[in-house]
Amino acid sequence: MEESYQKLLRNNKQWAASKQKEDADYFKKLSQGQSPEYLWIGCSDSRVPANEVTLTQPGEIFVHRNIANVVIQTDMNLMSVLYFAVEILQVKHIIVCGHYECGGVTAAIQHKDMGIVTNWLRSIKEIYEHHKQELDAIESIEKKERRLVELHTIEQAKNLGKTRTVQRAWKKRPLFIHSWVFDCCTGIMTELDNKVTCIDDVEPIFRYEIE
Repeated sequence: MEESYQKLLRNNKQWAASKQKEDADYFKKLSQGQSPEYLWIGCSDSRVPANEVTLTQPGEIFVHRNIANVVIQTDMNLMSVLYFAVEILQVKHIIVCGHYECGGVTAAIQHKDMGIVTNWLRSIKEIYEHHKQELDAIESIEKKERRLVELHTIEQAKNLGKTRTVQRAWKKRPLFIHSWVFDCCTGIMTELDNKVTCIDDVEPIFRYEIE
């Protein structure tokens, strides 16, 4: 246990040294601030690191992760990240990234009591219920879960459009919300056909009168 922990610190020193060797001013520039164009909302799963799968550098993507990339307005952590990214950093794109073989989605289909995680995953169960006819018609459990991952990711992108933060931004400038799914078996990212780009993409009941 101690050795595996110390390995992380050694790896960090090696990484810092390699960056310094590549560019003597790398950390000087890094310390001067960030101006990312993207906010990434992804799953906490350790197999989907935002920077690595997109070949981006530190400072290029602002990241929020939680179990199963859930977007709910009662999550003050996420809402704070969203506000900071949109209002302060002025990101141009928000990417909601789900992934196949997602443990959270698998758990949501099941009926096991997983403690507080069960509460967190309840919204995924509601998505299943909303698309019950389509999902129940899929006989393969694997294909059913993959489709639910897609439907869930699309719904989370829609949830972002329902927030006051995003709608305030739309009054001033373009802001694009994308739905992506990562395949752990191939390493390939797929963009789903569900862009949320303006207030017209939000159901009328969720639109705010913003000055």
